[in-house]
Amino acid sequence: MPSLYLHIPFCERKCIYCNFYSVENLDSRGRFLQALLREIDLRADQLASDPEAPTSYSTIFFGGGTPSLLSPEQLGSILESLRRRFVIAPDAEITMECNPGALTEGWLADYRSLGVNRLSFGVQSFHDDDLQFLSRIHTASEARRGITAAMRVFDNVSLDLIFALPGQTTERWRSNLREGVALGTEHISAYALIFEEGTPLNAMRLSGVVSPAPDDLDAEMYAETMETLAEHGFHQYEVSNYAKPGRECRHNLGYWERQTYISFGPSAHSFLRGETRQERWANISSLTAYLQQVEAGTLPVASRELLSSQLILEEMVMLGLRSRGVNRAEFRQVAGCDLAEYAPNTVAMLATQGYATLSEHVLSMTPKGYPFADRFAVELLVGRK
Repeated sequence: MPSLYLHIPFCERKCIYCNFYSVENLDSRGRFLQALLREIDLRADQLASDPEAPTSYSTIFFGGGTPSLLSPEQLGSILESLRRRFVIAPDAEITMECNPGALTEGWLADYRSLGVNRLSFGVQSFHDDDLQFLSRIHTASEARRGITAAMRVFDNVSLDLIFALPGQTTERWRSNLREGVALGTEHISAYALIFEEGTPLNAMRLSGVVSPAPDDLDAEMYAETMETLAEHGFHQYEVSNYAKPGRECRHNLGYWERQTYISFGPSAHSFLRGETRQERWANISSLTAYLQQVEAGTLPVASRELLSSQLILEEMVMLGLRSRGVNRAEFRQVAGCDLAEYAPNTVAMLATQGYATLSEHVLSMTPKGYPFADRFAVELLVGRK
């Protein structure tokens, strides 16, 4: 399930918790668009001579930044370029992230006519004081209105919510979940607030202005998320992602299951999973440098890495336990033995204590085990020591 990702680096205002690359000056959007189209051509030319490159792509994802700042004409030019240079599956999932405060509702039908078939809204909260704290540019009412408008045009709409905000109660978090469900969306991503290094939020923590939620309250809200969404027919298919049957985000599943993804734009990361090599590369995290390099006819790659067998194994376990499980056949191919032989004590403990299920094909976390997926991954990887 190879994928294409486009990083649109513009925001009207950067949120205090966000560590994704973005810029608040929108003046260079036209120049960026031309550079992005040029990068697509440069990368397509390079991949055309690579025998390990995919022959077709199953998902396209516009992330950011704020992709909903793009007009239908701008978005259409990007999609036209992708379809001209790559083979896109007829049933491809094409997602665009939307900020309710930067959404032109009159453009929704045009986005749909271009082939976009999934929208993902960064709501974060349905409480205005939470949104103000997070420095979001939308209000709760704008979020409700935007999602309602989108659902009149799209039948696949997702929303993101954040819990464990400073001062947030479990009751208030529950109300966010219930409102998200009531709006009729069939996919909800629920993330705990993270104090990322280098963000204004983390600077506020270091200066004592805010404090992270206590661990026990964070865990209580996470348990509330699983319980509330399960009650309304959502199943958990990744640590932070919940969907009605058939509404899983295929693009994100590709990340967690380590499928190839080719990405474009400043700071975008790519992964090529071939038969003889697995390789990652990352673009320059500077719009100015990105524009200069692409306009000079050079791919804007800042770093590149060939993955060792050990790193492949680590990623397989870490990502697998966070999503739909570790594929035993793939693990055996890399490690030279079955997962149950590699870490017999840990695997037995996970299964007997209800943290995981072990089938013929996969070791996967249960709802009880998901909160500890990262810890269990480490225990599995050191199982022989």
